[in-house]
Amino acid sequence: MDDPTGSDHEQDEGGNPFVAVPIEITVAVGKATPLIRDLIRLGENAVLPLDKRLEDPVDLYVGDHLIGRGQLEELDGDAAGRLAVRLTEIIDVKHGLG
Repeated sequence: MDDPTGSDHEQDEGGNPFVAVPIEITVAVGKATPLIRDLIRLGENAVLPLDKRLEDPVDLYVGDHLIGRGQLEELDGDAAGRLAVRLTEIIDVKHGLG
């Protein structure tokens, strides 16, 4: 069974201590560009349309660096209702899109 903590992977990295350091990945689902007058009129339960459709890929960032793209999915089982991202494209950080 795969170890979700990644400890098996740590051993594969030759004892590198950095493999156990967590990083934050930001998932960008879209952007909105409302006029300020429209923005200040927004209230509770207002809907702010984004520039992407539900089936469009989302972008994954570490800091301000694009690292990949994927599709949003809903988890099943004990994690039902939570969102996840299925990776569909990994960016080659040395050469641009992969």
